[in-house]
Amino acid sequence: MALALLLCCGNDRAMAQQKTPVPVPAPAAAQPSLPVTLEQALYLIRSTLLTLNDANRTGNYTVLRDLAAPDFQARNTAADLGLNFLDLRRRNFDLYGAALLAPQFGDAPALDQRGMLRLAGHIPTRPQQIQFDLTFQIVAGQWRLFAIAIAIATPEAASAQPQAQATPAKPAVPAQKKTP
Repeated sequence: MALALLLCCGNDRAMAQQKTPVPVPAPAAAQPSLPVTLEQALYLIRSTLLTLNDANRTGNYTVLRDLAAPDFQARNTAADLGLNFLDLRRRNFDLYGAALLAPQFGDAPALDQRGMLRLAGHIPTRPQQIQFDLTFQIVAGQWRLFAIAIAIATPEAASAQPQAQATPAKPAVPAQKKTP
């Protein structure tokens, strides 16, 4: 059974098609063509997933929201986030694997046409793996969460389904275009 959630402020996208994972090389092997170092990418993934894990454990999504980009904050209240992650919280799924295992990237970290950093892939936890699709925006010189999609699936189901299902939490429109 897969769980998928998508929270975003201006980009309606589901999890990317599964591709051959790009393993994370040893920390000393930073690649200059990447928009961030692999260490920075690892930090962004781990800190985001562990903050989400803490929010799920406590039922308090204020810190996750407050650490995100202003557009994310404008589109999502802490209560909205609680509702959007309700199933993950009810299932008591622990995202601690993000702290222990190296993520496997579906694609190398990249900037989109708007200059946003996209990190997508999975963390090879067992019996279910954590699939993530995270987008970050530069705010005051720091990468801050702009969009998040998390799916939990068995490795076999993930490889059998080329595209993960995602359910938008809110209409995916720019923050300045509010919908009723």
